[in-house]
This record gives sequence, C-alpha cells and structure tokens, in this order.
Amino acid sequence: MSSIELIYSAQKRLMGNVRETPLLHSPFLDEIAGRKVLIKAECLQHTGSFKFRGAWSAISALSKEDRSKGILAYSSGNHAQGIAAVAQIFLAPAVIIMPSDAPRLKIENTKSLGAEVILYDRVGESREHLGVKLAKDRGLTLIKPYDDHNVIAGQGTLGLELGDQVSKYDISEADVLVCCGGGGLTAGVALALRKVAPNLRVRPCEPEDYDDTRRSLRSGKRETNDKHCVSICDAILTPTPGEVTFPILNRLVGPGLVVSDHEVLFAIAECFYRLKLVVEPGGAVALASALFRKDEIQGDTVIVVLTGGNTDFKTVKSAFDLMKKE
Repeated sequence: MSSIELIYSAQKRLMGNVRETPLLHSPFLDEIAGRKVLIKAECLQHTGSFKFRGAWSAISALSKEDRSKGILAYSSGNHAQGIAAVAQIFLAPAVIIMPSDAPRLKIENTKSLGAEVILYDRVGESREHLGVKLAKDRGLTLIKPYDDHNVIAGQGTLGLELGDQVSKYDISEADVLVCCGGGGLTAGVALALRKVAPNLRVRPCEPEDYDDTRRSLRSGKRETNDKHCVSICDAILTPTPGEVTFPILNRLVGPGLVVSDHEVLFAIAECFYRLKLVVEPGGAVALASALFRKDEIQGDTVIVVLTGGNTDFKTVKSAFDLMKKE
C-alpha cells in the first residue's frame, strides 16, 4: 500500500541518483498570475521528466533475478524513457509499449536508451491488455506508469524535496499545481506534503476533454475520457484515474483545474521567455492553470510543478507563433 514510509524508503534508494531540481521564480509570471508563482523545474530531471524518480524507485526495488529477466512498461513517452534509462543503468533488458502517435522524439529517445519499442494503436487497442499478455509470454516484470506502489513512492520524493525547498519561504498556505494523467505524481506528492507541509494543498491540472480526474473527484468514482478526443498534451492523456492512485487523490487533493491547448501553448512560450526553460505541453498544464485559472486558486502564492520538457521544435515554434499573435 502506498504510504509515507514507502516514500522515505524510495528517497534513500534515489539519493545520489536523481537531481534535486530547483524552485524558480519570475516576477513576470507573478504579474500574469496575480500572485507569487514558484516553479518546481522537474523538466530538468534526468530523461527530462519526473518519471525518472518512479522508474529508479521501482527498478531498484526488484531482485537481481527479476531485473535480469527483463522489464516491461507501457507509456506515451516519459515513463518509457525513465524505465529505459534506469534499466540500462541496472543492465536489465527493457521492452516498452508505446502508442504509434507518440511524439517521434520520445520514441527515438527510448530506443536510443537501449529499449525494445513495440507500437500500438491508442484508440483501437488496450495497452493494459497488451502489457499483461506480453509480460506473461516473455516472463517480464511489468512496471505500470502510475498504478504501482513503488512508482508512486518514487514520485513522492519530489514532494519531500519540494516541502524542504518551500520551508525557506514565509508561506502560510498555498495550492500546489501538478500536471495529472493517471495520478501517480499527484498522489505521491500529496502523500509526501501531507506529512512535511500540511499547509500546502495539491491540485490536479488537466487538459480540456481529458479532465477525468476533476470529474472523478466531483462524483467520487473513477470517470473515463472519450478515446477519440485530441490534445497536444500527450504525456497526460490517460483514459481514467488509476485504480491505486484515485483513492489517494480522493482523500488528499483539492478540486481539479482544466485548461485548453491554446492556454498550454501560451504557458510554454512564457516559460521559455521568462525562465529560459523548455517544457512540453503535458508538463506545462499546471503553469497554464496558474496563469489562466487565477480565480480558482487560493492564497498569495501558488506553486507549480513543470513535470516534463520532452518536446520538439515544431511544438515550441507553435507556442512562439501564438505568442506573437497575442
């Protein structure tokens, strides 16, 4: 079961193997958001996203025998790269199931990290069913992107790190905005902050038409998204909140926030201009929420987690072009 004890255990295994990503600030972003904005730049983590934390936590917890048999994961890209990179370090074979419409950059990066990549149709096939079958047929250990207690614990180390960084500021209360797909990071950070910074409230942030977490929190049960909807935020396009993560979210987090692809592109451009950081669409949803949903946020300070920076020039150019038109 996911717990603060698992997070502390993961923190010990991750020590010296993950980067402590900085907490940044820009007065330009404060002006747009109408309050102080603190930015946790997890896009600067190894492999360009927070997923490296969960991958290291899960793989390091396996026995040498299980690692030697091989590791299987399914992912749209960031979990894929995290698992591939950590598996390579541990000299473990890795097989990754990825959607055929995943960004080419993420597919090629995963291959370059030594993993075997198997593509599937996001709309017509189930990665979960493919994963279970492949794990059984080839004797691989499946590490799910969010419904895995050790993955959640690894992501929770970001919360411990953030709690320590925020303690240096005079903040009585603040919302912590986290880009949310299946909910592994959001759940892990919520568990950690409940222990080390209970004055901070975690808020899941999602793109329009993929607001399953927001709707699930409202109804009290796991809601699903329409598979045929389209968004540029590929990193967090999941069908429904996780079976393991949702009970944690339902217990610990505040209401969800939702933004449009247009607003996400604006956030990408602002992030580059003001912080000199490259962030991918799925990793910029929390910043877009801080900038465009200011009336739904409480407190004089808001904390934003930039969850990933794995994007291509075409997407960044689209963000710049949009900024010129505004």
